[in-house]
Amino acid sequence: MPRRSEEMLVDLWMSLLLVWITCVPCVSMTPIIGPSKSTQTGGSAAVASGPGEGQRLLSRAKRGWVWNQMFVLEEFSGPDPILVGRLHTDLDVGGKNIKYVLAGEGAGTIFAINELTGDIHAMKRLDREEKAEYTLTAQVVNADNDQPLEPPSEFIIKVQDINDNPPQFNEGPYRASVPEMSGVGTPVTRVTATDADDPVYGNSAKLVYSILEGQPYFSVDPNSATIKIALHAMDREMREEYLVVIQAKDMGGHMGGLSGTTTVTVTLTDVNDNPPKFSKSLYEFVIPEDLPIGKMGGKVKASDRDIGDNAKSTYNIIEGDEQGMFEIVTDGQTQEGILRLKKVIDFESKRAYTLKVEATNIRSEPSNGVPFKDTATVKIVVEDSDEPPVFLKAVYLLEVNENAPINTVIGSVTARDPDSSASTVRYFIDRHTDLERQFNINVDDGKITLAKPLDRETDMWHNITVTATEVRNHSQISRAIVAIRVMDINDNAPEFATEYEAFLCENGKPGQVIQTVSAVDKDDPIQGHYFDYRLVPEMLNNPNFTIKNNQDNSISVLAKHDTFRRQKQEMYFLPIIVTDNGNPPMSSTNTLTIRVCGCSKDGIVQSCNVEAYVLPIGLSMGALIAILACIILLLVIVVLFVTLRRHKNEPLIIKDDEDVRENIIRYDDEGGGEEDTEAFDIATLQNPDGVNGYLPRKDIKPDLQFMPRAGQHSGPNGVDVDEFINVRLHEADNDATAPPYDSIQIYGYEGRGSMAGSLSSLETASSDSDQNYDYLREWGPRFRRLGELYSVGESDRET
Repeated sequence: MPRRSEEMLVDLWMSLLLVWITCVPCVSMTPIIGPSKSTQTGGSAAVASGPGEGQRLLSRAKRGWVWNQMFVLEEFSGPDPILVGRLHTDLDVGGKNIKYVLAGEGAGTIFAINELTGDIHAMKRLDREEKAEYTLTAQVVNADNDQPLEPPSEFIIKVQDINDNPPQFNEGPYRASVPEMSGVGTPVTRVTATDADDPVYGNSAKLVYSILEGQPYFSVDPNSATIKIALHAMDREMREEYLVVIQAKDMGGHMGGLSGTTTVTVTLTDVNDNPPKFSKSLYEFVIPEDLPIGKMGGKVKASDRDIGDNAKSTYNIIEGDEQGMFEIVTDGQTQEGILRLKKVIDFESKRAYTLKVEATNIRSEPSNGVPFKDTATVKIVVEDSDEPPVFLKAVYLLEVNENAPINTVIGSVTARDPDSSASTVRYFIDRHTDLERQFNINVDDGKITLAKPLDRETDMWHNITVTATEVRNHSQISRAIVAIRVMDINDNAPEFATEYEAFLCENGKPGQVIQTVSAVDKDDPIQGHYFDYRLVPEMLNNPNFTIKNNQDNSISVLAKHDTFRRQKQEMYFLPIIVTDNGNPPMSSTNTLTIRVCGCSKDGIVQSCNVEAYVLPIGLSMGALIAILACIILLLVIVVLFVTLRRHKNEPLIIKDDEDVRENIIRYDDEGGGEEDTEAFDIATLQNPDGVNGYLPRKDIKPDLQFMPRAGQHSGPNGVDVDEFINVRLHEADNDATAPPYDSIQIYGYEGRGSMAGSLSSLETASSDSDQNYDYLREWGPRFRRLGELYSVGESDRET
């Protein structure tokens, strides 16, 4: 037998022995319920009689003791039900017909009682972890009538625990971290196992922890399950991750206990215990002298075995850059030092630089608080490049008068080749900046001349770009901006600021201001504008108007009298001469238009048209508009009335497209015999032979002209209509050349002896009773078609 099975069997027998010792003596020696000769108030009633007394005395049987609890071992699976205990009462003295009754949790299913002996058995295997105890009620009753002999008594059956559940780590597997270089005994993490067995009874739930894997790096406390560092100076750079296996064993770790395991992954976190280190002590770079400012000239890197922020470093130039020509910055992604230009380097000025670069950790060393550092030497060699010409100025400012003649020299630009070879320079104007070709430049000396006349009032500034190109290398080009300012001369006469139109009130007073006039000049003299106004010589003695200088480069036009009338003259023209103060002075004649208007008493202009006087007195323009609107409205009403009358007199004519062509001729009248001459041609019926014995069909227009058929004979005049129809009907039914369509004509006279009777609607029944038209099928194909039409019509009407 395996060792583990032997241990479980020993534990089982010890538990059974303990239950027998604690429970059996109580069951066999002490009754649960028993009568007593002593009495107590409130007990069961007993009858007693004394001499001379007829009254009843009350008494109660004394209970021997109260049953408390029983025990049953869990997971017991023997061949027979296990005996839990025995109930016994003092009433059970033999000979009495009593039985025991069990009720409560599990009664009858899990627990069964012997009615005669009171023995209680467990019928199923019990699990304490599912239910630890059961509450039941026992009672003694009469076996004949089931009447209770004693009150019910409650007791508890407890399920006794055995070690059947191993410890479990519910939260595993675990992950933990601890800083590298931590001291021995530094706590890492704590693991916890649980055991479902009873922690009160025995050692089934008493756990002891041990480490199965992870020595000699870690240890575990056997009681608290705290994992600790067990090895000094554990270095993350040597090994970063460890796997630790922890075991928890119950029964206090003794033999026979159950166990469970879990894993703990321990990661050593980084600390800044490694300095940065340059891969080389000397770096050499060759940088062309035309390298733009801010561009990279080289890279250096100091490696660090640490990770994260502990591996980040900053770079600085600590020696060799007194003029501040270079800078070094840190690339956040690669942790490299990027060497860049801060100023333009010149091969002709200095051809080599020697720098000392330092790399410093961002974080300090944990032991003394001083950051780690390392240094390296950087040697930079400047490479000569073919540089473009350099202008003495980046921007040139030139001035020229607007009346300057052609080929006037405005100014010059100068550029030189900075290379040691000093190539000859040629100058050109970028024509994209001088589309009208106003200027020219001498290709050898850079003198700029005027090519076309200038006008300051059109363009005050001209911005052109001049290029300088090496003769030796045409690809080396440099540019400079030349701003040319056109200086003003007095070449424009002043003129009115706007086209003035003045209004003069008829009821105005003499001396009233009609209009204030000002002037503008396109020129821009240095001393500013001053304008002189005067009337033309012919108007110096103008009887109607005069002018007054306002001393602010403007004048006021005044009226001389108050006798202006629109009927006499509606409009006046006043020419005024305006002269500036330029050298030489310029002048121009401008005409002011003055319109005579009707004004209110407050001087507000109301009307300036002569036609206003033609209107009748007291009739305003609004009244005229209202009258015209009324006349137009009356005309519209008359037109609508005439149109409606015309539409009303039109006859109701049925259009051709409304005529239903079903080869059925319909009449509004209900018949009328021979007098019905409007519906059909009665002459055709009276002369059945027609023309040459051939009757053409009138319901259609035939495509072919049919000749009279052979063998057809017309009857004499006055033949009976009934006989004529029968003959024609017979011929049509047997004629293979007849058109493939039906033609039905309705006549008021049906002939003598007609089997169908009258087809007139006058004799048609007015009721909605159903009619059968099947008899028409016997009259031939023509009437068969008629019967189908009537049948379809009846079905449609019903639908």
